[in-house]
Amino acid sequence: MAYWLFKSEPTTFSIDDLIRSPKQTTHWNGIRNYQVRNMLRDDMQAGDLVFFYHSNATPPGIVGIMEIVKTGYPDDSAWDKKSHYFDAKSSIEKPLWYQVDVRFVKKFKTIISLDDIKKNPQLSTMLIVRKGNRLSITPVSAKEWKIITSMA
Repeated sequence: MAYWLFKSEPTTFSIDDLIRSPKQTTHWNGIRNYQVRNMLRDDMQAGDLVFFYHSNATPPGIVGIMEIVKTGYPDDSAWDKKSHYFDAKSSIEKPLWYQVDVRFVKKFKTIISLDDIKKNPQLSTMLIVRKGNRLSITPVSAKEWKIITSMA
């Protein structure tokens, strides 16, 4: 099993939106970064656990847990000309972008803020705390997962 952190702006899609989704499940699409695309396509497996992170929020931080329930498959929003995520270079025959399906697992009673994470020396190597890291999805080590879940 692997662990991940997925960022989403709560004004775009929040953990509460996930809870309200049919079967508390949705596809995680719209990723337009090749490094993250490769993780979605090649590395994520059903059963992997994911921290749901509210970015561009006050405060930003981890608000809960999701589970990957369907491995990477082509992101069809890239083919929809009406979609904000449309990419003319992607096609059904040669998809450029991928998505996974996630299901709600747990909402934390209180947010684990980015400041809380930064203050914990055991979490100093987490990608989320690195200056300049703008990836919307990052891997999380088993040790980091255990520490974060103990903070919830």
